[in-house]
Amino acid sequence: MPTPALGLVSYVVKHRLYLSEPLIASLFGIIVGPAVLGWVDPNLWKPEEDRMMGYKDSLTLALTRITIGIQVFFAGVALPKKYLKSQFQSLVMLLLPIMAIAWIVCGFLIYELIPGLTFLEALIISACITPTDPILANAITKGRYAEQSVSSAVRNIIVAESGANDGLGYPFIFLPLLMIMARSSEEFHGPNRSLSGVIARWIYETWLYQIVLSVVLGLLIGWVARKSLRWCEERHMLDEDNFVAYGTGLSFFCLGFLGIMGSDDLLCCFIAGNSFSWDDRQRLAAEDSGFQDIIDMLLNAGIFMYIGAIIPWYAYNDPTTGIVPWRVVVLAICVLLFRRLPWVVSIPFRPSTKPFSLDGLAPLEAGSCTPLFELGLTLEFSVSAIFYVQIALKYLPKESRDQVKRTVEPMVFSSILVHGITVPASKLLMHGVTLTRTLTQSGLPGLEKRDHRDGRPVTVDDIRRIGVPIPLPVYHSETGRRVSSTSVPESMRWATGHLLTKNAKRGSKAVR
Repeated sequence: MPTPALGLVSYVVKHRLYLSEPLIASLFGIIVGPAVLGWVDPNLWKPEEDRMMGYKDSLTLALTRITIGIQVFFAGVALPKKYLKSQFQSLVMLLLPIMAIAWIVCGFLIYELIPGLTFLEALIISACITPTDPILANAITKGRYAEQSVSSAVRNIIVAESGANDGLGYPFIFLPLLMIMARSSEEFHGPNRSLSGVIARWIYETWLYQIVLSVVLGLLIGWVARKSLRWCEERHMLDEDNFVAYGTGLSFFCLGFLGIMGSDDLLCCFIAGNSFSWDDRQRLAAEDSGFQDIIDMLLNAGIFMYIGAIIPWYAYNDPTTGIVPWRVVVLAICVLLFRRLPWVVSIPFRPSTKPFSLDGLAPLEAGSCTPLFELGLTLEFSVSAIFYVQIALKYLPKESRDQVKRTVEPMVFSSILVHGITVPASKLLMHGVTLTRTLTQSGLPGLEKRDHRDGRPVTVDDIRRIGVPIPLPVYHSETGRRVSSTSVPESMRWATGHLLTKNAKRGSKAVR
């Protein structure tokens, strides 16, 4: 429902207000959901009693799996030519140590702030919010704000990390799950119940069968798809529409094939997407067509409306479970502050000989964040957290499921909210700082509407020397008439400071 309305004002929303589509869709889902109007209430959908998971949980798992699979495939396609090969060392540093530290830190925070949870259950919740989403990362990797404020090297590494670590959440969530299952499940017996047996099973089931196998199959699927597409294109067997849509179908193939095998379909989608676009042809074609942006918008609108509708706000004031508003708010703030930023900034990255390594990223212009600080600010988790909590519900004991799910859902909304308002808040802050500097500088001697202290009029050189643009009247160079500042190119007005007072017009050459 909000997609047509959002399409009518999309330019204003994206390029003027800088609001994100996930935030708008989530708020719309809350409004039409049981919390406000009650038009849509997924919590009342009848569960199937003969299955471990109800119908709503099964639907949530399927929707989030499809959404993340397509999004991480697009993330792999969007990377530059042979990017994973050139950035392998930097990505390994970001994916393994940073994810492990964030997992442990958030586990301690959840264990201390939410009563009634064991530490293993807290680690399961922490594993759900450890992966980052390429969906929310779009706020700082795509669009007008990203192109103006974030360097392309930082955008690329954020896209690569957010796409890869969505599939790398399995080892973090299955280690505590296997430990819990070893104590309560009948399929664990004999030496399998020991810690060494659990670790051995975790290594060969999670790391080898899910992670390594999915990477190998992703590379193979992407390579075969790229060669097949090139062969058919050279023989004029493929039209332009199917050339662009071929990648979306390939992502569904990865989801289905790896899902049947029981391996990591999300990581396979990302690797297959990058292998498919290894020669950069698919990335350039996707940028020209805009097809992926359309799919992104439709997926985001649907899944975030659904997430907004399924969050049971009434359940967050229950003293018996310890999930009360102040604990939820404090936990969300602590997670957003300590989950990622301190560790990305402080970890000792070593210089790399590979191009675009983390230490090789050039800082942005004065007043902007450094690249590592920007990487630390990418805290986004949303759809992936809902997906992994549904995975955990399949294996957790019944008495633990409700509290685990109730703890994850408000943190997901806090992440959506924070990342939805970060860009407009930063733009508003920058506007306030610019306005303050303008008003301050306009009152300095030498920039007043009267002459300089030494008796000469204000000139272009005086304003150039200050280096701060001042919105004063502009005069035409030939007619001498005052003109609107909008008729002067913005690059001249802001980059060179050619904004002259009436006295400056008399004392030097006017603006051309």
